[in-house]
Amino acid sequence: MRRLYLRIYLAVLASLAVFALATALIWHEFADQGPAGRAREIAATLARNTLPPAEATRAEQQAALDRLAAGLDADVALFGADRSQLASVGKPLPAPREGREGWSHRWGGPPVWELRLPDGRWLSARLPRGWGFPGYRIFAMLALLALAVGVGAYPVARRLTRRLERLQAGVESLGAGDLSARVKTEGRDEVARLAESFNQAAARIEELVGAHRALLANASHELRTPLSRIRMAVELMKESADPARKAGLEQDIAELDALIDEILLASRLDTLKRLEADENVDLLALAAEEGARYDDVRVDGEAVTVRGDPRLLRRMIRNLLENAKRHGAPPIEARVSRAGKLVDIAVCDHGAGVPESERERVFEPFYRAGTGQGSGLGLALVRQIARRHGGEARCAPQSPRGSCFVVVLPQPS
Repeated sequence: MRRLYLRIYLAVLASLAVFALATALIWHEFADQGPAGRAREIAATLARNTLPPAEATRAEQQAALDRLAAGLDADVALFGADRSQLASVGKPLPAPREGREGWSHRWGGPPVWELRLPDGRWLSARLPRGWGFPGYRIFAMLALLALAVGVGAYPVARRLTRRLERLQAGVESLGAGDLSARVKTEGRDEVARLAESFNQAAARIEELVGAHRALLANASHELRTPLSRIRMAVELMKESADPARKAGLEQDIAELDALIDEILLASRLDTLKRLEADENVDLLALAAEEGARYDDVRVDGEAVTVRGDPRLLRRMIRNLLENAKRHGAPPIEARVSRAGKLVDIAVCDHGAGVPESERERVFEPFYRAGTGQGSGLGLALVRQIARRHGGEARCAPQSPRGSCFVVVLPQPS
């Protein structure tokens, strides 16, 4: 994964490299111009005027070279057109190379200045260490400057992108459902203003969702009172009412009461930051107790303990059994098993099953598939409770025996 701070940092280093290369090219092209180049031209003219012609004897050329190099702390040599040495002062110098006049850079010592005379001879001079080509010192200073800028640019680029990474983490937390997620505001630049905008938007979303949850919870709570009055009125009717109508009213009241209870539970789960109870729960025993409420439910498996709220886990298993009872066909099987560090709770029936296109939609609140029975909140609560315990709920692929809903929960370490 290409990090943004690395891209910024590499861009800075690439800019420095391009700058150093351009400086070297400019120096290479224009080093012979200006005062330094003019000084070399004067020195070359003086050397040509001082040295004897090419036809002179080696002794005459040696004497002229001695006079030319007198007082210079340098190694000087005179070569013929065939690059054979004619005279020298100081330490020996290598024969000139093919190419243009100017500085000849050789490994292991200072650079050598080479000048081609009009008659074909070559004059070479090597200054002592410390008097070499000044470009090396300039390049060294540029390299040190590039290194300093590179070292200083890294924390700047990293600090900028670290704030962006924190902002990304805040956005992901908000998207995962943590409405209290906020980002620390640092600096006064565009990133800081973006963090402020995110915090304001997150606070507004938290306020709106909180108001919606409070409204839903209060409305559900307020429905309890008229529902109790209706139930009391039905009881007072006694034998004077039509038994079928009375039974229908009682069923409607029971369904409405169950719906209100599920809405209140869903709203409470949304507002909970942590479980109200956290204790060891034997899932097999819990499933056996809930399965005993039905005649056509068979519970088996192995005794497994998980950490969680026993009331919520009981409600989760009850909703799975109620869903299989309402939408499936007997017999209904509930099985608790261990899969590594996870615990599986599978409730299967022998009904028609759930189509593949609806296996995720059945967990949506108020979605009713098939017959349209129930409130549409049972499986939504199952997944909500499972996730509150660090697990997940899913509808297993179609099997010959019908539908099968599986809840996976982590085991305590």
